[in-house]
Amino acid sequence: MRSRPPVKGRGIFTGTGIIITGLMATVVALLIPMWSYADRSDTGLSVLSAGTVTTPYGPLSALDREFVTKVRLAGLWEAPAGQQAEQKGTTQAVRTAGAHLVEGHTFLDARVRDVASKLGLALPNEPNDQQKQWLATLNQAQGVDYDRQFANILRLAHGRVFSVVAQVRASTQNSLVRALADDANTTVLDHIKVLEATGYVDFAALAQELAGDSAPPLFNSPAPAGPTADPGAVVPVTPSPYATPFSLPPAASSPAPLPS
Repeated sequence: MRSRPPVKGRGIFTGTGIIITGLMATVVALLIPMWSYADRSDTGLSVLSAGTVTTPYGPLSALDREFVTKVRLAGLWEAPAGQQAEQKGTTQAVRTAGAHLVEGHTFLDARVRDVASKLGLALPNEPNDQQKQWLATLNQAQGVDYDRQFANILRLAHGRVFSVVAQVRASTQNSLVRALADDANTTVLDHIKVLEATGYVDFAALAQELAGDSAPPLFNSPAPAGPTADPGAVVPVTPSPYATPFSLPPAASSPAPLPS
């Protein structure tokens, strides 16, 4: 019996042909996503916005971007609060704390806007809802009650951002963010000290709030008229005026971009 000659055009259906066809299909499937993104102009920061992105100053993480935003937000409400304290504070220590807030956040706001510009980051232009509520509370307070509310609300806010500054400074790989964290650390620590020096910070309530990371107490209970013998009560320390002028460090020069 003679063998049948091969039929032309059936080679693709042989074992080798099926394997080759499968490999080609796999390659095409892998290349399609690359082709689909090749001609898009927005596949840089927008596609990677949820994670770390590359900049000329080093990798920029999501935490870095959150930190830059927080520095800007802090200045948007703490500088006005400081101006208000300079006018409404009933003691020299409260008025001095207000002056520190104004000078410190004027300094930091210039720094954060410069950093955001270099990194191409958008910044908020008004305080968030919680910060607006704090300002409203301070607007309504008067006299010694104002002093107490100012010291406690601002001290709580600075305590929260202080931990963020430390985390960013320890972990960031971006030279601009690192320099901003250095400036923020110096400024925030200064503000914490002058707020505590008012003598009105309730450290027990502060520790509770920071541990629970909840909204700050509004400290609406009237302040005692003077020291009390009750060992469980919070006794304000008599504020001492600052006799010497203060100054914040000069703005750090922005680091140069990393070599490409």
